[in-house]
Amino acid sequence: MAQRTLRPHLTIICGNAGTGKSTLGKQLAAENGSLYLDIDTVSERLVQAGLSQSGRDKNDRDSPEYKAFYRDAIHETLFAIADENLAQSSCIIVAPFTQERRSPEFPKAVAERLRCRVEVVFVWCEEAERHARLIQRGNPRDALKLSTWEAYSAEGQDPDPRPPFPHRYVDTTSRSA
Repeated sequence: MAQRTLRPHLTIICGNAGTGKSTLGKQLAAENGSLYLDIDTVSERLVQAGLSQSGRDKNDRDSPEYKAFYRDAIHETLFAIADENLAQSSCIIVAPFTQERRSPEFPKAVAERLRCRVEVVFVWCEEAERHARLIQRGNPRDALKLSTWEAYSAEGQDPDPRPPFPHRYVDTTSRSA
């Protein structure tokens, strides 16, 4: 029987908006020569076109309608692109994965699906710094988050926000992100 060879590995970088996921992902991709797949780059233009065509705010990323229309399709696209590329290169996917990171089975399910080793990196920083970063980056997609910061911030607060599975924890507080 032929021995099964694992493909290059997948790194998933997750965390809330403004924690420094993209900065860390780009740094790791450069260091390791990995393919870098950021949720915003992969989906932004198509999502904006679809939202505009349907008469919605093209910068909406938080409404129940956005999540119902786009969330799963975007994640499926990220994993499909990674799947096609894992034969040649390790990949890094950067996305919040807000729901997925709460599931103890998330990394195992991805590893089985993509037939590779999966490492999850959870990126976190203190709320005051995260708020300042969102203001500083001035992205229109953050407008709703910022206009309702107290409610938005409280919604994502968990006494222990770390995922319930093995992961690398990176606190980016007081780092450039």
